[in-house]
Amino acid sequence: MANPRISVVVPMHNEAANLPDTLLAIAEELRTQNYSFEVVAVNDGSTDDTGGRLRALASVAPWLIIVDYGPNRGRGYAIRAGITRARGETICTIDADLSYTPDHLTQMIEAFEQFPAIDCVVGSPYIAGGRTEGVSPWRLWLSRWGNRVISLAMGGRIKTSTGVLRAYRASCIKNTELFADGKELHLEILSKLLAAGYNVIELPATLRGRKRGKSKFNLRGIASSHLLFSVHERPILLFGLIGMILIGLGALGGAYILYLWQSAALNPSRPLMTLVPLVILTGIQILVFGFLGSGLARLRREILIVQRENKELEHKFDKLATKISPAGTGEPSASENEQEAPTFVGDHQSVAAEQH
Repeated sequence: MANPRISVVVPMHNEAANLPDTLLAIAEELRTQNYSFEVVAVNDGSTDDTGGRLRALASVAPWLIIVDYGPNRGRGYAIRAGITRARGETICTIDADLSYTPDHLTQMIEAFEQFPAIDCVVGSPYIAGGRTEGVSPWRLWLSRWGNRVISLAMGGRIKTSTGVLRAYRASCIKNTELFADGKELHLEILSKLLAAGYNVIELPATLRGRKRGKSKFNLRGIASSHLLFSVHERPILLFGLIGMILIGLGALGGAYILYLWQSAALNPSRPLMTLVPLVILTGIQILVFGFLGSGLARLRREILIVQRENKELEHKFDKLATKISPAGTGEPSASENEQEAPTFVGDHQSVAAEQH
């Protein structure tokens, strides 16, 4: 069976209320556009009837691939498992609750056709033409400001870095080593793609509030992971800010000491005489940490570029080895067949993700 052109990865955890409507809507949109496609539904350790409803739909929908495992491992793990299983030239990801409608998938796929040099398309409600509907003001405010901070950490190139609505060229995303298990995977992917020199664009999208099922929003977990990511991506933002504040306070204290000295009211035994140089030296040290962290971040980007180039060379050699077999027949050798063994087991409708 030939590989499909489009793979849509849908991570699911306790989404029985949205099944099978979500998957049927995705399939109908892609079928209308005459795309060859598959939908990879990843059941991320659901405790409701998500698995049963997926299996019932798979019995009548040959385009549906199920990746099923337990216990719950997080959205990042689910997306990684789905990407590993996907066979399409273009791999899209979308929420199970259709916070973004399936027509966004068509728009992202068409962007690849219009701009052949693009490697990743991100759906964004926060750029011109994008909008939100039915999202609570508190959650929307948090999302907007969170994305602004993260955008600043990544150089301001991407306005929406936390959303799941994306499309990737398979050669791009499968060449990227990913490790995150939670929602921070979205940040990890963008960070590594941009650092490795891949071309990423944003398209306007409409974000809608969930209508069925329970939201998986976790303020504490998301906020902490996103703040840590921002510091990891651009350390100078945090260390530089703290360092400059301490140096500024030390400078003010020093100016006050000079004032006391000029007015003949300075008492050398006051704690301020010791505190001022300590604050200034601490600020300088923290500022130096920020510069060192920024240097390490630049080194990381260079390593990612080298990894990308190595992966591309590896694929080229694999293709060459497939064409030139030991017997000159054009068939892969036995060792090559062993290397190409699938990483998932099961039939074409229900497979279990291997443990990473």
